[in-house]
Amino acid sequence: MKAILHCDKEWGIGKHNDLMFHIPEDMKFFKATTLGKVVVMGSNTLLSFHEGKPLVGRTNIVLWPNGDRARAEKYGYVQVESLRDLFAEVAKYAPDDVFVIGGAMMYHTLLPYCSEVLVTKVDAKGDAEVYFDNLDEMSEWALESMSDPIIDNGYAIRFCKYVNKEVKEF
Repeated sequence: MKAILHCDKEWGIGKHNDLMFHIPEDMKFFKATTLGKVVVMGSNTLLSFHEGKPLVGRTNIVLWPNGDRARAEKYGYVQVESLRDLFAEVAKYAPDDVFVIGGAMMYHTLLPYCSEVLVTKVDAKGDAEVYFDNLDEMSEWALESMSDPIIDNGYAIRFCKYVNKEVKEF
């Protein structure tokens, strides 16, 4: 399992249940990386999408205790009610095809089980309300690669890949 996100220079990832920056190159990278794959999220992340509908062209797994099963069937996402159920569902797929996409609590909870994190770092402050764990300060995580800076929509961004040296099994 992997995680994918963008963050500001303070590891901020969102505010008002939305992204802090709208950067076309980051969106293109996210889509190219996750299309045809499995995305894992919490209910607030799902509800932040247009009309609260799942991402097209991907298997969407949503951790939503006591969520509306009829809604899940109507919109075509897999709803799980517990972390145990989530792990059982994720185990059906190749680990490299599964991406955690938010929100902050899902990232924090599932980070130890991720083999890598793909981070688009934005060289700006986004006045975040929620943050990702600072991988640069965690001994089990190592920065494996970082792109040269790209300017997009007025922001300097870098695509980074972190690897987990101590992946937990679920």
